Amino acid sequence: MSFISEGAELRGRLAVEAQSGYDEPSLATVGDYLALLKPRVMSLVVFTAFVGLSVAPGSLHPITAFTALLCIAVGAGASGALNMWYDADIDAVMTRTARRPVPSGKVKPGEALAFGLTLSGFAVVTLGLLVNWFAGALLAFTIFFYAVVYTMWLKRATPQNIVIGGAAGAFPPMIGWAAVTGSVSFESVVLFLIIFFWTPPHFWALALYKTEDYARAGIPMLPVVAGDAATRKQILLYTLVLVPIGIVPWALGFAGMLYGATAVVTGAIMLVLGWRVLRESRPADRAARNLFAFSILYLFLLFAVLLVERGWGGLMARLAA
Repeated sequence: MSFISEGAELRGRLAVEAQSGYDEPSLATVGDYLALLKPRVMSLVVFTAFVGLSVAPGSLHPITAFTALLCIAVGAGASGALNMWYDADIDAVMTRTARRPVPSGKVKPGEALAFGLTLSGFAVVTLGLLVNWFAGALLAFTIFFYAVVYTMWLKRATPQNIVIGGAAGAFPPMIGWAAVTGSVSFESVVLFLIIFFWTPPHFWALALYKTEDYARAGIPMLPVVAGDAATRKQILLYTLVLVPIGIVPWALGFAGMLYGATAVVTGAIMLVLGWRVLRESRPADRAARNLFAFSILYLFLLFAVLLVERGWGGLMARLAA
C-alpha cells in the first residue's frame, strides 16, 4: 500500500473522530489560540504589508496606519485558523504539524472554525470602515483565496498547489499599498510578483526533505507526484525567474543602488543554491535545507532594504506631519 493511500485512510478515520468533538468544549489556553494564528507566518505577512504601506505614495494618519496593519495581521491569523481547522486530518499525520492545536486535541474543530470566521469578519469590516473598502475587499479576497481556493481545493488536488496558492501570501504588500492609496499600481504588483515567484522554490525546497511526510498525508506535493529530479529542475527554473523580478524595482527606478546591490548579490546566492539543489545527488541532506533557510533571508533583505531606502524616511515624515 502506498503512502498516499495509507494517508487517505488515516485522514478518513481522523475526520470521523474529529466530528465527535464539535459539541464538546475544549480546555484550550490563550497560547493554543495564538498558535492557531500561525504567528511565524503572520510576522512575514505583517512585515511585507508594512513595507507596501510605507513605500506607497500618499499620507495616512498614524492610528489609521496601525489599524490597517492590525487588520491585515488579524486577517492573516484568521486564514491560519481556518487552514488548521480544515487540515486537521492531514496535520495529524505529518510530524511537522502533528502538535498543532486542532490535531493534538487542544482546540476543538468547531472552535477553530468559529475563531477563524469571527476574526475574518472583524478584520475585513474594520479595515473597510476605518481605512478604505478597496483594501478591505482585497483582504477578504486574500482570506478566501487561502482558506478556500488553496486549502480546500488546490492543496489536495494538484502538485501546482504552491504555485497558484502562493498568490495568497503575495497579496499583503498590495493590501498595505491599497490602505494608503485606495488602489493598486505597477509598483505594488512588482512586490506581489517577487513573493509569488519566491514561494515555489522556498516551499519545494522544504518538500524535498519532507517528501515522506507529505506522501503519508496524501498531499500531492511536486516531489511526491513528479519525483525529486523534476522538483529540483522546477526549483532552479523558478529561481531563474525570481532573481530578475527581484531586480526590477531597481532597474525601473523604483528603488536605489542599495536595493539593487542587495538584489543582485542575494539573487546570485539564490541561483548558486538552486544549482546545488539540482546537482547534488541527495539534496535533502544539505542543499535543499540551505536553499529553504536562505530563501527566507533573501525575501526579508529585499523588503527590509526597500523599506529603509525608500519607505522609512517617507513614512516617518508622513507620520510626523
